[in-house]
Amino acid sequence: MDPAHPITKLLIREYDEKLLHYGPERVLAEMRRKFWVLRGREAIRKHQRKCFGCQRWRANPDVPKMGDLPPARLRLYKPPFFSTGVDCFGPMTIKTGRRTEKRWGIIFKCMTTRAVHLDLLESLSADAYLMAVRRFVSRRGKPFEILSDCGTNFKGGASELHEAFSAMEPRLKEELSKQQVKFVFNPPKAPHFGGVWEREIKSVKSGLRVVLSQAVPEPVLRTVLIEIEGILNSKPLGYVSSDIADLDPVTPNLLLMGRHDAALPQVVYPARDLLSRRHWKHSQVLADHFWSRFIGLYLPSLQIRQKWQRDGAEMKPDDVVMIVDPALSRAQWPIGRVVNTFPGPDGRVRTASVRVRKKNYTRPVARLIRLPEVTDEGVKDDQGNDKDPALMDSETTDYTDLTDYTDLTYYTDHTGLH
Repeated sequence: MDPAHPITKLLIREYDEKLLHYGPERVLAEMRRKFWVLRGREAIRKHQRKCFGCQRWRANPDVPKMGDLPPARLRLYKPPFFSTGVDCFGPMTIKTGRRTEKRWGIIFKCMTTRAVHLDLLESLSADAYLMAVRRFVSRRGKPFEILSDCGTNFKGGASELHEAFSAMEPRLKEELSKQQVKFVFNPPKAPHFGGVWEREIKSVKSGLRVVLSQAVPEPVLRTVLIEIEGILNSKPLGYVSSDIADLDPVTPNLLLMGRHDAALPQVVYPARDLLSRRHWKHSQVLADHFWSRFIGLYLPSLQIRQKWQRDGAEMKPDDVVMIVDPALSRAQWPIGRVVNTFPGPDGRVRTASVRVRKKNYTRPVARLIRLPEVTDEGVKDDQGNDKDPALMDSETTDYTDLTDYTDLTYYTDHTGLH
């Protein structure tokens, strides 16, 4: 049988649906009992790449190529924590008298120098978050921007600050407008957008597991967190050479404290390097040492793309997609239609708005699986005219909207998922 003949395609479609969209080997083995299709395995795979049911159960998201470093990672010659990523972790158990309570940690991560600031929260409320931000600003200085996920405490804290600013007098608002902090939120369900601080949370948890084996008093937990902060800020940036003639590796503490390790004495430089005995000159020399070695030794390593090296199919409006939800089984993942896309600075789409049952969801492309479209009225050709189902070409199938039919019963009836 000719693999391109319409009758052959209908037979492949019938066997594929009868076998519940199994793999090509199983469909081919069943068809060979009655039919011999030339290049049958290739024809079956070609059909299954365009089959709604097969793609629903086996397709993966098309992730675009890894983009260039964002501006927040390249704030060179700026103070530490100029661009800051923030996230919470926990809970951790503490002892208060004879009872136990829960506490949460919060991490502030400098996006450029990779410096870390740790603090403790009594709850995940917006008030606790804002107080942690005030403590952070008092100790580290006001950041230019704060990046975070869409946690309710982060969104609530930003909304509360905006409301308080809007309620101020115009003259006071004009004076304080120069002190505003920009809040940037990653798309929902996209932890890889905040990989810089997510990876650091893993390091903090590793340190806590080593030190804490049971509930401890709150002062002990706070002390351990600060000690872990010092250890992380002493971690070298980039590759550490084994050559004894090479300089010491650059660390965040070199910029924060003027020395590599908080436990070591203050670094003493020769008189020719100090330029002056004034302390501000000394501090400037230390900062210059940090940035020159940061740019020469560490910054080039950030441009290496270890994954996402190829572009997938670009997401477009009106595409039918399935939203990946790890909390649900694959049969319960909602299906909707893309209503809007959000290209990045490089023009690649990494976030899209999906409409499901008259409600819009913003999700990263890495959580969206593109599906072929189906229709109740048959197949339409390129001009939008209905075609005879007997002459259907699986490569040019164009199906109608599935937005309002996201329940499994609809797809069982219309795609052969019995």
